[in-house]
Amino acid sequence: MLHKLVSAPINLVIKIGEKVKEEADKELYDLPTIQQKLIQLQMMYELGEISEEAYKAKEEELLIRYEAAKRMEMEQWEQMTKKK
Repeated sequence: MLHKLVSAPINLVIKIGEKVKEEADKELYDLPTIQQKLIQLQMMYELGEISEEAYKAKEEELLIRYEAAKRMEMEQWEQMTKKK
């Protein structure tokens, strides 16, 4: 009983940390999210809301994240197919 009382706050912190990591990974490496951000960036540039320099810098960042996400997706797919 005492062990549960002591470990409960630690378990809660761990669960919160896992959820934060999950959300951060989704934001950083979710392909549809990155694609949507690229579309929004293109629209902002075409509407003159951001400069060409800002557009190119952000586009490069998003494309790097996209490539990393795609690579992670392919690795996960390969792992799944090897298990079968």
